Amino acid sequence: MDMLELVWVYGVVFVLAAIPLFEGYGVIALAIIAGLPAIPVILIALFGNILTVILLILFMHKIKEWKRRRDEEKKEPSKKAIRAQNIWKKYGLLGLAFIGPLFVGSHLTAFMCITFGGTKKSTSIWMITSIVVWGLVFAGLTHFGVDILGYEDKGIFKDLISKF
Repeated sequence: MDMLELVWVYGVVFVLAAIPLFEGYGVIALAIIAGLPAIPVILIALFGNILTVILLILFMHKIKEWKRRRDEEKKEPSKKAIRAQNIWKKYGLLGLAFIGPLFVGSHLTAFMCITFGGTKKSTSIWMITSIVVWGLVFAGLTHFGVDILGYEDKGIFKDLISKF
């Protein structure tokens, strides 16, 4: 790949990881399966995911105001909100920060952590830790899964395409 293609590909990795519900760990897995080198993908995807979560936490007061207006229109909380509230009551900030990203994404989890009473500092620390841990777990599982299949340096998609 030439330099322009690399910038484009890693830019896509960054943007996808920054988008809520795509999540860094999902983008890491897809990029490794696509044949991109694991270390740059992990670093760029984690940075994209963490950056947007931190921005969300920093601008929480504006988001809370928007949510308050939206909730005034709704009569009852959603099933996701009830599930998150139960996790908060049972496991606290740490539990929600680690369990939430797998079910509702890191952005919504950070929002819920702040809404349920977590401070900006503690929510930031635990969300960054959670994003890094899940990113590394999924990167490891993907890397070793691809390695077991013999696609370490080939790129699974390139191999599949070449068969057609």
